[in-house]
Amino acid sequence: MRHSKRKHKLGVSGPHRSAMMGNLAVALIQHGRIETTLSKARALRPFIEKIITLAKKAEKANDAARKLHFRRLAISRVRDKQAVARLFDELVTEFTERNGGYTRIYKLGQRIGDAAEMALIELVDGNDEGYNKKPKKKAAKKKSAKKAAKKAVAAEPADKAEANDAEASDAEAVEAPRADAAEATPEPEATEEAKPEASEGEAEEAKKKDA
Repeated sequence: MRHSKRKHKLGVSGPHRSAMMGNLAVALIQHGRIETTLSKARALRPFIEKIITLAKKAEKANDAARKLHFRRLAISRVRDKQAVARLFDELVTEFTERNGGYTRIYKLGQRIGDAAEMALIELVDGNDEGYNKKPKKKAAKKKSAKKAAKKAVAAEPADKAEANDAEASDAEAVEAPRADAAEATPEPEATEEAKPEASEGEAEEAKKKDA
């Protein structure tokens, strides 16, 4: 069972991890961008974005008690009142019109000492429109091509049967006129062959009479 496997544990205990995330969040709020390992940057992203969401909720809340409640929740996680005050009072205005995506990570390559993957994580500016995402059409094209291939394979036997039927019908159509022509031609009669013999006999009789 893969329960509780979604977090980046970073090879440390639970209290150590929470303290590490709080310190990284304080540095990010104070400086706007920090350089750390790629695994820590990926672990910090969901942590700091939840804190920013608390600040947005506090800004939209009409009740002072609710605002104080959200601020105290953020302080319990970040563990720095000054950093939380800067986030709730100054930086939150940059994220009011942005639905998620408050941070951005850049890969920097490997560190020289231990070859660890380094990254730069920063807070996204409120005026930043982000990247233009292109629509994903490759998967749809592949699916349509597969469907067309399946249809073509399924249609091949039917086309062959139709072609065979057409060839058979053409052969029958060619043979039918030949049979009709053979029936229409009359056979030669025996009387026509006997006529020349009768004429020769008559010629001999005529010669005898003349003699």
